[in-house]
Amino acid sequence: VRMQGFPLAPRFAELAAGIPTEVVPNHNDARCGTLLTELKPDLIVLGGTRILKPHVFEPARHGTLNAHPGLLPEVRGSASVAWAIERDERIGCTCHFIEAGIDTGPIVGRREIPVHRGDTYEKLCHATVQLSAQLMREALEAFRDGTLTATPQGAGAPAHKNMPEEQVAEMKRKLAEGRYAHFVD
Repeated sequence: VRMQGFPLAPRFAELAAGIPTEVVPNHNDARCGTLLTELKPDLIVLGGTRILKPHVFEPARHGTLNAHPGLLPEVRGSASVAWAIERDERIGCTCHFIEAGIDTGPIVGRREIPVHRGDTYEKLCHATVQLSAQLMREALEAFRDGTLTATPQGAGAPAHKNMPEEQVAEMKRKLAEGRYAHFVD
């Protein structure tokens, strides 16, 4: 619903063609942690997952990277675009390492999305997905090249939970009525 009308990302089966995969009932269950411990990955890459427990993200030798559809440390947690609009924060994405806190790990890339009058909530959600993928690609290329750097976040806002649909509807109205504080035009 939050990206209705925009193209879907490729299905996992398409992306994983020819790559050995394991299916676990829940990414935080013991089997997932055991598999990762046995595999001893150099790096774990995330995007669009729920909160991970340490036994899942700690086995990677060089850490676990996440693509977050919000600007950290200002907008942590779920429904980042909606919370940014409500709080009149800028909209954008961050690529960061995972640690025990919610979206608190060191930042490896961060970029704003320009918001124009007439942009819809759905368009902005779609833009964050696209930008998150771009930031992750840049981070992975830097990791491959040995040039990846990370900057600690410091203090920021507490993590948000998902926003109720009635409240999302109000954020859509706020955008449509031009009451958002960070339009570029």
